[in-house]
Amino acid sequence: MPHSPFTDRHPLIDQLHHFIAKPLFPCVGAKSALAKGQIKAVVARSIASAWNDLAIHAALMRFAGGYARDRKLFQSLAVIFEGPRTLDERVFEKNMWSRLQSMSDKDKWLGQPYDQAVSPDPANPHFSLSFAGHAFFVVGLHPRASRKARRFVAPTMIFNLHDQFERLRAQGRYEKLRDAILDRDEDYSGTLNPMLSRHGEHSEARQYSGRAVGDDWRCPFSHAA
Repeated sequence: MPHSPFTDRHPLIDQLHHFIAKPLFPCVGAKSALAKGQIKAVVARSIASAWNDLAIHAALMRFAGGYARDRKLFQSLAVIFEGPRTLDERVFEKNMWSRLQSMSDKDKWLGQPYDQAVSPDPANPHFSLSFAGHAFFVVGLHPRASRKARRFVAPTMIFNLHDQFERLRAQGRYEKLRDAILDRDEDYSGTLNPMLSRHGEHSEARQYSGRAVGDDWRCPFSHAA
């Protein structure tokens, strides 16, 4: 990984930008972030390895700090892994949560508070991850994702700040944006995404990897008090 926590120059970053810029790509929030030049990115070696976890966590800390100083809407941090690119949905999900657990453990070790606006319990309907005291929603992408909108050439985690969603709700813009994304995703993939729900209805942990999971699914993440 480069010494700087953010980079603008890597073929995978260019590919991610191209992926989001496709006319039919459904997430209009990501499109807005791209148009505004507000998708930051880091490129790591392997989602199956802890090799870059410290640097990724440092990037999350820096990203959260930057947002605290300038709360522009539609900012995202993309963590793109060079591989492996052959993981099926279950193995991708397992490795994604291993990386998130590792980074959460580092956050706790550094004494960072958990965002009090959300729950650290992945079974709680108000669960979100927290880094540097800020709640995050994560979107996983990888080559073998069943949902077309999640099918990117390399394993990737997109980190979005929850505060942005709450501000959009306060402005009366969230529901319209959500409906637009759902409609576009159904057109893009051919079916409605069965995993989408509103924050506070079901734990959002079920949505992160993009894999359709049943009621018996248990999130492998834990954050001890």
